[in-house]
Amino acid sequence: MARLALVLVGLAGGAAEAAPETVKFMSRDGKTMLTGYVFRPATTGRFPAIVMLHGRGGPYSSLKRGTYTAETLTMRHRMWGEFWAEHGYVAVHVDSFGPRGFSAGFAKHTYSARPGEVSEQRVRPLDAYGALDYLRTRDDVAPERIGVQGWSNGGMTVLAAVGPDAPGHDPENPGFKAAIAQYPACRVQSKQPDYKPYLPLLVFSATDDDEVSPWVCRQFADDVEARGGDIGFVLYEGAQHSYDDPGKRKQSHEPNRAALVDTQQRAAAFFEQHLR
Repeated sequence: MARLALVLVGLAGGAAEAAPETVKFMSRDGKTMLTGYVFRPATTGRFPAIVMLHGRGGPYSSLKRGTYTAETLTMRHRMWGEFWAEHGYVAVHVDSFGPRGFSAGFAKHTYSARPGEVSEQRVRPLDAYGALDYLRTRDDVAPERIGVQGWSNGGMTVLAAVGPDAPGHDPENPGFKAAIAQYPACRVQSKQPDYKPYLPLLVFSATDDDEVSPWVCRQFADDVEARGGDIGFVLYEGAQHSYDDPGKRKQSHEPNRAALVDTQQRAAAFFEQHLR
């Protein structure tokens, strides 16, 4: 199982010249028209692709509350979209909350009070597969080489979407090829004795996370590995929840900065291995 090994390099990414493309597509729930934001390489061709799933705060910047567009995506989500485009992937960031009336997202420690219509266990996996369906309609996407990445609540969505009896997944049809979950809560899946992802899964956690337990995720990863699941687990010492937020507050904490750099290196190598 993969463990921590930090290698410090410059942060990938950079300011984009234009906002990502705004697109609409149907969730696999068959009733919700979702909004997505597409980042793509500057060159032409067919590329592997990545579905990106936001956390409980939603996809938009809290500093621009009330404006929910491609121009107001959070720094983290924009950074990752640009990162993947620069590395030769088409990436679509999916807004699961806005189309259901919760564009502003949810505050910390509100999990038990959140409405069922945004459940990361039953609803959001359908959005992930809706995004997969959408990407497969694009001429610039290699339809059998699509991965998924989620943060926090989106990471929990990833765990639900790639496990046994995942909502929206049809075992008779190809699903995602690889998945990354960053600082998810693993408690639901840790209680499922038969949980084993149908694809290679990489989980990132942080020891100083004040929203979810990294120790539950570590035990979960050990259990999945013991069942023969293809899972990697990386635990960052001293890093915090949302350690990859590129803003000054998070990046002034050295373990967060180191974790961000290492995560980007590992994520790029992981998708290179499984999607190329």
